Amino acid sequence: MKANRLIFWMFPLLMLVLITGADAKTAKGKPALVLQITIDQMRGDFPMRYKDRLGKGGLQYLMQQGTHYTNAHFRHADTETPVGHAALFTGTYPAHNGIVAGNWFDKDKGRVIYNCEDDRYPLIGKKPAQGEGRAPTNILSSTIGDELMLSNNSRSRMFSVSIKDRGAILPGGHTGKAFWYSKGDGSFVSSSYYYKTYPDWVTKWNGEKHADTYKDKAWELLHDPSTYVFGKDDDRPFEVDMFGLGTTFPHPVKGNAPHFYASLIATPFGDELTADFAKTLIKEEKLGKGPHTDFLAVSFSVTDYIGHLFGPSSLEVEDNILRVDKLLADLFRYVDEQVGLDRTLIILSSDHGMCEAPEYMASLGFEVGRLTSATIVKDTLAKALKKRLNVPETVIRLYEHPYVYLNEDEIGKTEYSVARVEATLAEEITRIPGIIGALTRTDLLKGAVAPTRTNMTILNNFHGKRSGNIHVIADQFWYFYYEMDTTTDIAAIHCSPWTYDTYVPLFFAGYGIPAQRIARPVTPYDIAPTLASLLDIKPPSGSVGTPLDEVLHQNASGENWVTASRTALPSAAK
Repeated sequence: MKANRLIFWMFPLLMLVLITGADAKTAKGKPALVLQITIDQMRGDFPMRYKDRLGKGGLQYLMQQGTHYTNAHFRHADTETPVGHAALFTGTYPAHNGIVAGNWFDKDKGRVIYNCEDDRYPLIGKKPAQGEGRAPTNILSSTIGDELMLSNNSRSRMFSVSIKDRGAILPGGHTGKAFWYSKGDGSFVSSSYYYKTYPDWVTKWNGEKHADTYKDKAWELLHDPSTYVFGKDDDRPFEVDMFGLGTTFPHPVKGNAPHFYASLIATPFGDELTADFAKTLIKEEKLGKGPHTDFLAVSFSVTDYIGHLFGPSSLEVEDNILRVDKLLADLFRYVDEQVGLDRTLIILSSDHGMCEAPEYMASLGFEVGRLTSATIVKDTLAKALKKRLNVPETVIRLYEHPYVYLNEDEIGKTEYSVARVEATLAEEITRIPGIIGALTRTDLLKGAVAPTRTNMTILNNFHGKRSGNIHVIADQFWYFYYEMDTTTDIAAIHCSPWTYDTYVPLFFAGYGIPAQRIARPVTPYDIAPTLASLLDIKPPSGSVGTPLDEVLHQNASGENWVTASRTALPSAAK
């Protein structure tokens, strides 16, 4: 009888202990894994444009079970890949994180440098060579991953993966481990900044020659052409044949070609390799299995290459988006198996949008055209200097998009000030058809610019030690040439402050995130401070974003985020 009474009184106490103990683990409201995905060149309208064609486990999962911000825009002017990736993870402008362009002129080195080059850190197993080393040392501010590592003395684990080196290195920040694709042999590589030698699992993955499985395969349409929005537009004169892939479906991948491994970056096969490597990393590094939140950044680059070659409104881009959707569904399914979607916080966005090919816009009645840097520097500015100021063209050092860099030592030999030369050239630049604006370094340093939307994006892009003397802005829908990784002849371009280039998707999903669609204006800079609030850490050092209230406080049933995080969301992929 006494034993029964003891059980009667002890049972509620035991249950209280069990419940309290269970809550003690989850009351922190922190996910086991943060998975931040970047789809390079996925313009903000793409998920909605193709929503009726999507499967159930990828983009539809994000749209139906996550928070979807439909009005997210960057607020910097040079919407290039490294600039966007740095902004996504630092939560700030190029003015603060220092990644002002893909390349910039380094006055100390006396040459143009690449955004993530550092000769002190050659690729693992390679000899040092000028311009070939890779590291995140050019990022001047911390990233959200850095802040996570700082918060717990590096007990979390931070990794990043991409086809592009810049798509891995910049998201990985100073404290993460980055891997990117080698166009030379189809492996995923890293530099001595991160490792002395590769982890065994990386050596094994590379030794399996995954890229070789695509030899002599063809990129074919997933569905009948009649089901595509652009199904009747498979061959247009402005489309580019790179690597022998052709301009119409099917696009053959030639296994015996010297550029075979490089050709994969312009087909969906490149993203498949990225996803396969990322999944192996999740498993082998046991992400999401430890007592602290882990972080994985994955940037899928293929959409960017395909968009450049065929234009964003093309059959190739459309088919690739459908393939990206399938790839995401498979990745989410894998994460669910390895970690649990209910324990994973997913963020998806893009580094920039995309402009249509100028010929496509011209066919719709727009007055547009193409410009090259040679037009700016050689044919216009040099002549203007001679005519108006009678100074030699050596005053112009170079044009490196989006900047004209001047040789200030040469200007010092003339009777004119740097400000006078800048102002003269800026005035001449705006006379060129297709150029709408040019702001000078002198005016930007003073803040002496009209507070227009475009001017503010230029100011946000300006860094006193890295930006050039004149920031040049092309008019809407004009193609303003810059050199791509592998070709100088491409169909379409980004890199402007216009909304088609600043517009990106923004999704939060997974661990306690409510299902909702938000149309108010937000920015990708808001991602990092939002994550900081969710993870109870400080935001990155230069952060200008604002934590997103809809993600932080309320879900569909009115529960706060911490409460909601204790209830598992249904699996997206099952």
